[in-house]
Amino acid sequence: MTSVTLKRSGSGQRPVGGLRADARRNREAVIAAAKKLFADQGLDAQMPDVARAAKVGVGTVYRHFPTKDDLVAAMAAERFERLAEQGRESLEAEDAWEGIADFIRFSAQIQADDRGLCEVMGSRPEVMEGAARQAGLPELCEQLVKRAQRSGELRQDLDWEDIPMIACGLGRITQATMGPASGRWPRLVEIILDGLRAPGSGKLPSAL
Repeated sequence: MTSVTLKRSGSGQRPVGGLRADARRNREAVIAAAKKLFADQGLDAQMPDVARAAKVGVGTVYRHFPTKDDLVAAMAAERFERLAEQGRESLEAEDAWEGIADFIRFSAQIQADDRGLCEVMGSRPEVMEGAARQAGLPELCEQLVKRAQRSGELRQDLDWEDIPMIACGLGRITQATMGPASGRWPRLVEIILDGLRAPGSGKLPSAL
């Protein structure tokens, strides 16, 4: 957990540049409620519904998130910060291959656990890209790839840009609720990981 500098005010202490504890709790409650509502209703969910579910006034919702797009952006930021946290942990793994493999598994699991949010975020690709960059995911993916390649366990012709593409593809599969793909995504993850192992059984085509 990142430490924060505290300063004293007339009503107590609060983090510099941060929210009061009650405001922070309200914000977190709004995001949690929005996740559930968007999972059920998609973008049809309305801000007053979010306020009722979070047990706060609608003014509180709009104070933190002036528009629905702002709320979606906040949920995206939280999602990608969780991915970034896992990426940093994976870089500290003793085994470089297991580090990148665990990151890919986590990426698939986090999407499988929240299909509704995936669908909402999928309709806002520019928001997803911005949140990913803000969280530092491109740099983390590049570091994970290079580290595993140096260990000799990851195929050398893999580019770091392939990792987000793999994660996005797996995200679509994890959302399948019927048909042959339903419930089979963990098997697909392991098949993909096997294909990423060095040296690779075939040459990858060049990126366009």
